[in-house]
Amino acid sequence: MTYNPARNHLPPPPLLGMARRAVLAAAGAAALAPALTWAQGPDKPLRLVLPVSAGSGVDGVARVLGPSLGKALSRPVVVENFPGAGGITGTSVIVKAPKDGSVLGMVSNNHVVNPSVFKNIPYDAVDDITPITLIGATPFVLVAHPSVAAKNVREVVALAKAQPGVLNYGSSGNGTILHLAAEMFVHEAQVDIKHIPYKGMGPLTTDVLGGQIQLAFIAIAVAAPHVKSGALRAIGLSSTTRSPLLPDLPTIAEQGLPQYALDGWVAVVGPAGLPKAEVERAYQGVRSAVAAPEVRDALLAQGYQLQSPPPDATAAFFRSEVNRMARLVKHSGLKLD
Repeated sequence: MTYNPARNHLPPPPLLGMARRAVLAAAGAAALAPALTWAQGPDKPLRLVLPVSAGSGVDGVARVLGPSLGKALSRPVVVENFPGAGGITGTSVIVKAPKDGSVLGMVSNNHVVNPSVFKNIPYDAVDDITPITLIGATPFVLVAHPSVAAKNVREVVALAKAQPGVLNYGSSGNGTILHLAAEMFVHEAQVDIKHIPYKGMGPLTTDVLGGQIQLAFIAIAVAAPHVKSGALRAIGLSSTTRSPLLPDLPTIAEQGLPQYALDGWVAVVGPAGLPKAEVERAYQGVRSAVAAPEVRDALLAQGYQLQSPPPDATAAFFRSEVNRMARLVKHSGLKLD
């Protein structure tokens, strides 16, 4: 996917462990302050804050990127997970971080979705961050259990129109990007398909494999082995271009829904007001880290198409995505809080 704005884990030092416990106990800004006032310097670690749990897709990217980023910036990188509230907990840590380059964050689609599905967010998704760069984007796959009598998008649409409200799809949870991927499909195809939310991609994948649900959008790295084994049937790809992981699978856009396009992406950000020199240093560091052969190969194997747009283009992308997701959420009628 070409960039288009329109469309060696280190254990945390004791202070960070205390901060995490304080966040879990108090979930307040005051509890975060001790962990976020480290002196800047080449001997101090760069804290890479993730608003997701360990083992998630974004976490996997961070663990791959961390060692190479540390080399590029000549300082150790500590990956810190602050999951909770759909990413709001961890993102709050990022936006309240010192404006000295000692703390960066790694966010995904949820960052631009949350403003439209949560009524009360303690930060502005655009104004309270400094976008650094996108790392890459990876497509989702619309999969079906083999018992579903449809082999492509046109057949799924025909089946759904013949039996309104009978077909179902699962998602990784209300308001997640996999939910919105399916809602975009429902909206573009003008069909009625029942939504069944799960708590994460793991149980979602388990139940579509078992036939408890009929359809689902799942990450291509997760889907590909099951498609190749015949355990799942691939219906279409969410991106605008085909993927080397499933090269024979047409995109949804190719199959009659030309406006359909949605990828999962990962980006590096900092708090708002990050000095220009720190922004440039971070951008060049991430760009160098992503270009390292071991990082590039690992991310390509996960289905990522790598990107390194400059900070100003990344900021334009964030603004565009916030507006695009707002329109999609409005169509779906979704509200979480």
